[in-house]
Amino acid sequence: MANVEQVQPRKGPSLAIQAGMLLVVTAAAIGMGWMSGGYLKGVDAPASVPVAPENEGKTEQPASAEQPSVGPTLVVLAPITTNIASPADTWIRMEVSVVYDGPQPQAMSDDIHQDLLALVRTLKMHQIEGASGYQHLKADLEERAAIRSQGHAKQILIRTLLLE
Repeated sequence: MANVEQVQPRKGPSLAIQAGMLLVVTAAAIGMGWMSGGYLKGVDAPASVPVAPENEGKTEQPASAEQPSVGPTLVVLAPITTNIASPADTWIRMEVSVVYDGPQPQAMSDDIHQDLLALVRTLKMHQIEGASGYQHLKADLEERAAIRSQGHAKQILIRTLLLE
């Protein structure tokens, strides 16, 4: 008869050690996520901003009635409705708003609208699929708007994006 070796099953670490290692790895992942979130949000930013030497001792004057406060301006563009490049029978409707660093002439918004329309007409369906496709589309729209406005357009807000 043939010799049959008695092979004993190899035992791994105990269940308690596995559970402990799982807790250690989970705590490390939570800690890294919390720290990277704080870094990205700027939680570790300094509490006070240093004052330039030429501005020491000066206090900020509140805005008077004669000086209108200049701040970010939101402009709603006309809806963009067109077909995309591929497939040609697919239509897109997009409603966007532009955030400017201050008040801008209406002609600039019209130019941005036409530029965004031209960009949307060159899109292909696979370019805008999924979350990463949406992010790339938004980045492309913001880049086009910033170029057209010489940097005055700070953000593009996509209010509606519908493909049919």
